[in-house]
Amino acid sequence: MIWFTNLSTAFVVGYPIFVSIIWISGCLFSAMLRRHHPRPMLSAHQEPFVSILVPAHNETDTLREAVQSLAGLDYQRYEIILIDDCSDDRTLALMYDLQVEWQSSLTIKVVGLPVNQGKANALNQGLAVATGAYLIAIDADSLLAPDAVTHLMSTLVSNPRYGAVTGKPVVRNRSNLLGRLQLLEYVGVIDLIKQAQAYLTGNITTVSGVIVAFRRTALTEVGGWNPAVMTEDIDITWRLYRHGWRVAYDPRAICWILVPERLIGLIKQRQRWSRGGLEVLVTNWRGFYQNPLGQRFLLLETVVSNLWAVMTAFSILAYTIKLLFLHGLALDGNLLIVLLTLSGIQFVIGFWSSQTTAQLAGSELLLVPVYVLYYWMVNLISCLSAIGSYIIDPQRRGTWRSPDRGI
Repeated sequence: MIWFTNLSTAFVVGYPIFVSIIWISGCLFSAMLRRHHPRPMLSAHQEPFVSILVPAHNETDTLREAVQSLAGLDYQRYEIILIDDCSDDRTLALMYDLQVEWQSSLTIKVVGLPVNQGKANALNQGLAVATGAYLIAIDADSLLAPDAVTHLMSTLVSNPRYGAVTGKPVVRNRSNLLGRLQLLEYVGVIDLIKQAQAYLTGNITTVSGVIVAFRRTALTEVGGWNPAVMTEDIDITWRLYRHGWRVAYDPRAICWILVPERLIGLIKQRQRWSRGGLEVLVTNWRGFYQNPLGQRFLLLETVVSNLWAVMTAFSILAYTIKLLFLHGLALDGNLLIVLLTLSGIQFVIGFWSSQTTAQLAGSELLLVPVYVLYYWMVNLISCLSAIGSYIIDPQRRGTWRSPDRGI
């Protein structure tokens, strides 16, 4: 029993250390690859026509600003499709107002849906009226950098096997501690993970639903988005893989986003993400022996991360019992120091690579020790609650609710 306890403790602490080393190494090599093999940008006469889909539910506070950012794109050939998924507020009326307001300079189509059936269904309805050979899906709070679409399309058209390419979300609401911690997460974890995955495996676990471009032929081949899942972005990534398409990540395509500023909103968001990972495992179990090696590694990593959550929960329970009844608590200080050191290196790299684009202040790095605890505890709670919800209701389907975006 002692050997099992020691082994589980080593896994609980060692897993974050191991993945930090992988993320750091992969990100550094990815940056060197982009520096030595730059991807040429599309010129104005090479730009294919793009349809930008903006699904929304109760987004009167964010939609106008999102459309304004689309009006400021450097890209020339595009249309905007605004899809209202049966909002309870003035979102649909605002869409028609924006259509009239920008009619001289933008092509805006409005789709109003009578029943709230979720983001995936809204995207499919937008796809039905889109005319572009390429499509970009963003959220109604997404503010695209002027060159974001150009970067996405330059990457997407560079390889005919790319079915999708996703960009880099950067947090813009930083008014409280939770928002600033998520800022660190997006530039120091999510960005590093995607860069490392793309370099080491040639694949990524999921596109970011807030900014992703698709080849229309790829979308059509996989049947569009799946309304029967909780996370349409994770699901469509793996359905593209099953049909032989590749999915790329371009960190130069910047998208400014709003994130939850209340803990309950954050936990709900991460639970949905974790459940999406479980749904991928269930629907892609054949991928463990059929898919290319890189995709098998990503599936295995999802399994290990969920196993880590379960083992960590048992370890916390064991330590709590030991503290309460035996009045003793033993922690491996050396491993904790290694974890904190690697986390510091990881965030310095993320900070350095994103300082200009994300408009970061050096003081943000002072939150790294707080962030280490925040990230792994939120990850733990989210994984455990997602496992529980999936066991209780594996067929659960979601409709939209107004998210916590700190506004």
